[in-house]
Amino acid sequence: MKLQLQLIAGACCVLFSASVLAALSAAEADSLGKTLTPSGAEKSGNKEGTIPAWTGGLTKPPAGWTAEQGYIDPFADEKPTLTINAANADQYKDKLSAGQMALLKKYPQFTMPIYPSHRSAALPALAYEQVKAESSKISMVQGHLEGRENSTIPFPIPKTGEEAIYNHTLRYIGGGYDREFAWFPVRANGDTYRVGFTERLVTAKNFEPVQTGNMMSAFYGAFTAPATLDGTVFLVHEPVDQVKEARAAWIYNSGLRRVRRAPDLAYDNVSDGTEGMRVTDQYLGYNGATDRYDWKLSGKKEMYVAYNDYKIGDKKLKYTDLLDKNTVKSEFMRYELHRVWVVEATLKANQKHIYGKRTFYLDEDSWMVLEEDAYDTRGQLWRVGVHGFRQNYDALVPWHAVDIWHDLSNGNYLVSNLDNQVKKPIKFGIKAKWSDFQPDALRRAGTR
Repeated sequence: MKLQLQLIAGACCVLFSASVLAALSAAEADSLGKTLTPSGAEKSGNKEGTIPAWTGGLTKPPAGWTAEQGYIDPFADEKPTLTINAANADQYKDKLSAGQMALLKKYPQFTMPIYPSHRSAALPALAYEQVKAESSKISMVQGHLEGRENSTIPFPIPKTGEEAIYNHTLRYIGGGYDREFAWFPVRANGDTYRVGFTERLVTAKNFEPVQTGNMMSAFYGAFTAPATLDGTVFLVHEPVDQVKEARAAWIYNSGLRRVRRAPDLAYDNVSDGTEGMRVTDQYLGYNGATDRYDWKLSGKKEMYVAYNDYKIGDKKLKYTDLLDKNTVKSEFMRYELHRVWVVEATLKANQKHIYGKRTFYLDEDSWMVLEEDAYDTRGQLWRVGVHGFRQNYDALVPWHAVDIWHDLSNGNYLVSNLDNQVKKPIKFGIKAKWSDFQPDALRRAGTR
C-alpha cells in the first residue's frame, strides 16, 4: 500500500522530462502477486470494508452452466444497498464522476442502484506470469512502447497516464474472439433502430504464421442490419504502437462492390450506424493512437462504477425491455464501489479532435475503461461513456457487458454490446490464417 501511494504521488506531482521512462525496479516487480495483485492493483480492501480484498477473482462458471445460456448472474440473489438519484446525489459526489453527476441531475429516470462490491476480475495464470516476467523489461522511449513481447499489462505500476491507457488497449482478450451483437442509437423522444454487427478479432500470436514485431491484432467487422449498412465489411490491422506505425484499414462497400483503403478509420472519425454519438477511438472504451493528447495520471479514487453487469445481458430479456428515453432502464444496471485510476487526456495545441479534454476511469483490477467524461473544445462536458464490467468466467476474460454513450447536448444515447437475442455464444481463443485477413479475402467475404 505504501509503495502504491508513493507511486500515485509521484505520478501526480512529478513532470517527467526525460525521454526514457525506466521499466519497473526489481522491488516493484517483486511486489506483484504479494502486496499487489498480479495485475498491479492493491490486493487489500479499503479500511471501511466497502471494497473487499482481491482473492483471485471469479474463475469458474456456475454449476451446470452452458455457453448457450449467456453469462448468467452469479450474484442474482443480491439486492441494492443504496440507490443514488438526483435527490441524494450530492451526498455521494466524492465517489461519483462529473459525468455521473450530470446524468443524475439531467434525467430523473437515471438512477444508480448500488450493490455489494465483488472484485471478480481474473486472468489465466500464464497471462499473470507474462506480466511479471516482462514488467522490468518494458519502458516508454520517446513516447514509444519498447521491450514488450507478450504482456497484456505492460505497466502494472504505471507512472504516466499514457502507460495506464496502454494497459487498457493491450488488455487480455483470450487470444481473440468471434461474436455477434447489436447496438441501438436512441433519440431523445425514444425512437430507435437496431444495428446488427458481427466481428472476429485475432491477436498476433494466434495467426498462422505467427505475426511478430509491432503487430497486435487483426479484425473483421461486418454489418448485418439495418439494410442501408448490411454488407459493409471492415478489415483492420492493428499495431501495438500506433504512433510508430498507423493502423491499416480497408472497407468493402456492398453497393460499390469494391474494397478501398479507409485511412480515416481512427481518432474522431464518426462510426457508422451511431448517429454521430461514438467516434472511432471510443470503441470499447478507448482504442488507437495516443499522440493527439497529453496524458496525465491523476491518481486513484474510490468510485461507484458499473460492475458485474450480468443482469443486462440476461437472455430472457428482449432488447426493447432494456431501452428507455435518455438512458437504459436503471433496474437492469448494477453499480459497485471500486478503486479506479483517473487518467486525464488534454488535446495538444497543434492537434485536432472533437473532444478537447477527456477523463477516463480505469478499473484497478482489469485495467478496462469503466467510464469516460468527454468535453468539447470549449471545455463543456458533452458526452458520458458508461462501460459496464463483466467477468467472462469460462474464458477468464474481463469484458464490457454493455457500453452506453450519453449525449448531454440533445438527450440522445447509444447503447451497444447487447447480445440478449443472439443465439450464437461468443467464442474466445480464435485462431486463423494470416492470409484470411488480407484485402483480397475481404473482397471475397463481401461478395459471398
